Amino acid sequence: MKLVEEIPLPNRLTMRVWDGSQTIASDTTKVALRITVPVTVMKEYFRDPGQFERVVAVFGPEIPYEYTKERTFVSTPHSGEIFTGLLEDFKRDSLPYLCRAEFPARFVLSKLREILQHPHRYRHVRRGRDSEGHQTLNGERV
Repeated sequence: MKLVEEIPLPNRLTMRVWDGSQTIASDTTKVALRITVPVTVMKEYFRDPGQFERVVAVFGPEIPYEYTKERTFVSTPHSGEIFTGLLEDFKRDSLPYLCRAEFPARFVLSKLREILQHPHRYRHVRRGRDSEGHQTLNGERV
């Protein structure tokens, strides 16, 4: 995957645009746009410190917002314009939402809701620190 662009957002986040396109055959390409925005989990987003600790225990101190859009069987000569079109559509439709001041808190709180609504998905996740102070996930250093 190739980093195409980094866009600083007004809410102090950074949007990264990735091109994950792959050649399928000599004249055919799968065009793949991937957007990532790392969001730091902050204590001030939560009413209860236990909620903060729970989200960090499950997802870690930073949670990536991710968006992927793909088009398969694109004629290779047209793959660049298809990628550009996918990116322009994302910027037009979704970038204003990602730029909002409240986006980081709302995104992180949506992860808390996910934990509360589906606790069975996260019951086996154990985060902690090893004897040298490194973060661990299910006993493995991360």
